[in-house]
Amino acid sequence: MRVNRAWLGLVVLMLPTLLVSMDMTALLLALPQLSADLGATNIQQLWISDSYGLMVGSLVITMGTLGDRIGRRRLLLSGGAAFAVLSVVAACATSPLMLIVARALLGVAGATLTPSTLALLTNMFRDGRQRGRAIAIWATCQFTGGALGPVLAGFLLQHFWWGSVFLAAVPAMALLLLAGPVLLPEFRDDRAGRLDLPSVALSLVAALLVVYGTKQLTVETRPVAPALVLLVGAAAGALFVRRQLRLPTPLLDVRLFRNRPVAAVLVALVLAGVAMAGTGLLVTQYLQSVLGFSPMASALLFAPMGLGVAVGTTLAPALARRMPQTTAIAGGLAVSALGGLLLVGVDGARALPVVMTAIAVLASGTGPLFALGTGRIVGSVPPERAGSAASLSETGNYFGGSLGFVLLGLVAAGVYRSRTHGSSDSLAGAVAASRHLPAGQGADLLHTARAAFTAGLHVTGVIAAVLFAGLAVLIVATRPTSSPATVAPVDVPEHEANHA
Repeated sequence: MRVNRAWLGLVVLMLPTLLVSMDMTALLLALPQLSADLGATNIQQLWISDSYGLMVGSLVITMGTLGDRIGRRRLLLSGGAAFAVLSVVAACATSPLMLIVARALLGVAGATLTPSTLALLTNMFRDGRQRGRAIAIWATCQFTGGALGPVLAGFLLQHFWWGSVFLAAVPAMALLLLAGPVLLPEFRDDRAGRLDLPSVALSLVAALLVVYGTKQLTVETRPVAPALVLLVGAAAGALFVRRQLRLPTPLLDVRLFRNRPVAAVLVALVLAGVAMAGTGLLVTQYLQSVLGFSPMASALLFAPMGLGVAVGTTLAPALARRMPQTTAIAGGLAVSALGGLLLVGVDGARALPVVMTAIAVLASGTGPLFALGTGRIVGSVPPERAGSAASLSETGNYFGGSLGFVLLGLVAAGVYRSRTHGSSDSLAGAVAASRHLPAGQGADLLHTARAAFTAGLHVTGVIAAVLFAGLAVLIVATRPTSSPATVAPVDVPEHEANHA
């Protein structure tokens, strides 16, 4: 009966996990319609799309540790209630500023959900094998949500107004609030002490400035200002780390990096995020601007990337039963390297099947890393600090994605400008310019621009392959002396279990 209750609780935890990841991507298709209705400028559109992710990435560390102190279920349900209310506010927004504020506050609520769900799994599943399966299902939901977000948004936009994209979260959050108190246990660390507010401020400043500066590098023609923002953010981060090493109960236990296998997984999560975000950025643009698919069709064709991760995470527990976790993670990363190399063959009449196969292979290979690696991070700390460890894992994923958009995007842009000999800054610009040229000249310009963009995609694929191959070697070189699967199950204190 206890096991059945735990699995039913996992179903409840799947709801916020799906919604947070879907909310990251669903707005991409709704942005043109809502911008037209609200009269949003280009800068306002940027803030509408980025404010949510900025707040999630900046506050996830604080929220993960806060859940350890005040209660993970309490934080999850509070965040779920706020998410539902703010989704209604966003759907009813009457101005760009109102929507920007609502999206930012949605990010604050969203930051409470992911680390709380992952940390609660460590309390609900005391058997190591069952906990591994539960984390794999959790990771599957996370990446499935990211893949299905644009698809759901496309369906809703065909039948309803743009606010329906936000309202889709309300029924799921209502179910979470009804079932959560019954099926989810409460857990808190009574010895954690008070939340260190200077650490909260430093982590928020560091994360916000680093993420914002990284994103601005992709849109600013002069990199000086974003670079200064990054430097200030890095300095705040250094002060944050220094303070954590001196506190008896730190906001984030940075000593985890002294554990070589755990540190290797954290590095792998960041760099895998770089590779996936960079290739995802190029592939979505390739589908639309080179192959000519609509945004909705491109979202459907791009779904194999998110679904590939979902398949990989689903298979991870079965792989871990047949081989050491290190072998499963490293083998998956080698498969992802193969997917990156397949992108080099994207060209000509067979481009579409090749690109879809490449992103599916690349993504599926990361599944063991996200499922088993996340389990290794959360399992490396006592249960009372699981929220903090979960937030560290999520921060690695988020920053990796942000860096991938910038770093691989800049590399691809450099290749593009080189292949066009500086005559064009972007493929979108070339498409717009071709409309004002005679038919022959416009066709030549488009042919050159598309070939240059495809070359950038090839280079991105090679870089992704090198990153994944290097990470596979890193994981093997830092393998633990004993498999995490052999670690004794984590017991929930009886007085905490009685809170369920």
